[in-house]
Amino acid sequence: MPGSFPRNLLDMDTFSKSDPGGWQSRAGGMFGRTEVIDNTLNPDFVRKFVLDYYFEEKQNLRFDVYNVDSKSCSDFLGQAFVALGEVIGSQRGRLERPLTGVPGKRCGTILLLAEELSNCRDIVTMQLCANKLDKKDFFGKSDPFLVFYRSNEDGTTVKIDVYDWDRDGSHDFIGEFATSYRELSRAQSQFTVYEVLNPRKKCKKKKYVNSGTVTLLSFSVESEFTFVDYIRGGTQLNFTVAIDFTASNGLPSQPTSLHYVSPYQLSAYALALKAVGEIIQDYDSDKLFPAYGFGAKVPPDGKISHQFPLNNNVENPSCAGIEGVLESYLQSLRTVQLYGPTNFAPVINQVAGIAAQVTDGSQYHVLLIITDGVISDMLQTKEAIVTASSLPMSIIIVGVGPAEFEAMEELDGDEVRLSSRGRYAERDIVQFVPFRDYVDDSGNQVLSMARLAKDVLAEIPEQLLSYMKTRDIKPRRADPE
Repeated sequence: MPGSFPRNLLDMDTFSKSDPGGWQSRAGGMFGRTEVIDNTLNPDFVRKFVLDYYFEEKQNLRFDVYNVDSKSCSDFLGQAFVALGEVIGSQRGRLERPLTGVPGKRCGTILLLAEELSNCRDIVTMQLCANKLDKKDFFGKSDPFLVFYRSNEDGTTVKIDVYDWDRDGSHDFIGEFATSYRELSRAQSQFTVYEVLNPRKKCKKKKYVNSGTVTLLSFSVESEFTFVDYIRGGTQLNFTVAIDFTASNGLPSQPTSLHYVSPYQLSAYALALKAVGEIIQDYDSDKLFPAYGFGAKVPPDGKISHQFPLNNNVENPSCAGIEGVLESYLQSLRTVQLYGPTNFAPVINQVAGIAAQVTDGSQYHVLLIITDGVISDMLQTKEAIVTASSLPMSIIIVGVGPAEFEAMEELDGDEVRLSSRGRYAERDIVQFVPFRDYVDDSGNQVLSMARLAKDVLAEIPEQLLSYMKTRDIKPRRADPE
């Protein structure tokens, strides 16, 4: 829920300070507007905006700031463009951006705050048993079941109805009782008995006592944290790219090549890289991404490499932003010789080695592998993935081109848990998709990228949570302002 706080605004009033008001827009039109604050260049808007957040989507926002002179007259002060993921991924949920739009003038800045993002919820587990319930079945015993309701808005009071189950759905009401989370928590150390009361019987029968009892045997509460809780607590996503430079891609100079650089459109490799990278980069504070190639002969000696840095810097393979990765990728196409085979294990082991250095939940690694063909080192790749499954790490594999990718489905592990040499993967950390399934029929590359990103990134939050849960790592509290 971003709040906005413009600072040092451009003063548009001659005899007083500006009266700023903010408009927040998104794709599809204006979302809402703030209140107007009189005579200040540093307004703190009270109104907040509630937005649905999706990690796997690029949610672009635009903030416009105006000096409001009257209901019908407003002076434009400036605007800021930001993705919602940038606000959430920023330190302490605070992101400051310059306001632009008035030529030749400094328009001020806008501070965006992400508040109340935590969806942490309490999971209540209790064990109950019923005793001497009223009989509702003519030929046999009752088949009781309980229905739970929250009887007030904050959920602290709980009402429980007891029914006799009937096959045709016409369940018979036996009775009810009420309790509270406080009462339940106090009763953990001893059995608590609740009387099941039927209001109708209580009114009609003077000697009515109850319709049976329900005994609380155990009660526990566990906190279930969300992906946002960890991001707000400082967990950084570290993004690494590995690109297939094997000869099966075709000569980059030929239009039939999957690496062909067209002046009119991006290649499938570049599209996949931008689709995934432009979303993940919002959660990486330094925006420096290690990028590797595999399956090529590299200068100066022409040796085959399955893990060469795209920027040609062995000591520091990181590129500045996704555009830096793209630039290094295109440069490598001009300097290396596409060859083979298609080996995944070296780069997986490389990232796994880095992930193993910090396992306290403050760092999580996402490796994107883009490839066109069948894996040559399948056994070694399985072994590498099984080892990596115990680390803070996820792997996205995007298959480009017309090849069949049956072997990739085995690595995905959605149906059958991946195993190697008798060891099973601790978690499912691989997501594979063929890029051709997401290409827009009209040729719209923006839509193709959005569809791909939405699918391949959808599992990352759950995979991160599964790592944290297996290690009993709780999110850190956000630093105070």
